[in-house]
Amino acid sequence: MGDINVIELVLLAIATFIFAIDQFSLTEVLYRPMVACPIMGAILGDINTGLVVGGTYELMMVGNMPIGGAQPPNAVLGGVVAMIFAVKADMDVNAALGACMIFATFGQYIVTLVFSVASGLMAKADKAAAEANPKGITNVLNIHMLMLGSLFAVIAIVAYVGGTAASDTLNSLSENASWFMGGLSAAGGMMRFVGFAILLKIMLANDLWGYLLAGFAMALLFGGLESTASAALILVAFLGVALAINDFIQTKNIKENAGNGMGGMSDGI
Repeated sequence: MGDINVIELVLLAIATFIFAIDQFSLTEVLYRPMVACPIMGAILGDINTGLVVGGTYELMMVGNMPIGGAQPPNAVLGGVVAMIFAVKADMDVNAALGACMIFATFGQYIVTLVFSVASGLMAKADKAAAEANPKGITNVLNIHMLMLGSLFAVIAIVAYVGGTAASDTLNSLSENASWFMGGLSAAGGMMRFVGFAILLKIMLANDLWGYLLAGFAMALLFGGLESTASAALILVAFLGVALAINDFIQTKNIKENAGNGMGGMSDGI
């Protein structure tokens, strides 16, 4: 069984508390997996795993946005559990990401429950607004943030203790039931593409398909050459920026020329 580090436990609970209230009440930047997971990696003593989990989990969550009362799988709880499984239970990153989705979905119901309970505080907020009492409104918001953050912090503590205690069991499972862990790894590896596909479904226009396919082709070409493999992502990003700038300038020139009465049919000269 893994060792429980009290300092790690306390810092993880504090970080989760901040991530939880940041998701709905603050800057909405800290809670994103690509920021939160490296921070948790620093707390748990493995920043490299935090970067890998954060980058992969961000692709999974990038297209998931709350619409009205419908909440997507919670990015905060999913990231916490994925990091605990990957670092404390020594699970494969993809398997940890596959397993964390159960807890991320559970977090969706936790958020909905907290919002439902907090709706009872709206009468106090309405009263404070009618009385022009900003302090009363602030108190209502603070109570709501305290409820959400504390609940998430408790869940993080339970996940840390449970994940650390179950490390030997999970390792044994990976050896004796490799088909199960292989399935989790396959699911975790696949979900990053599903998340990106959801984003593309919202954003991708028909005239951008060429750029998308060209990006994949260039990534394969750069990644397949030893001299450029280590910087393949940066090189593709530079090409993307160059194409975006060129497209912007061309579109701007076309609009300006159309506004000046230029253009139209010509004899080709």
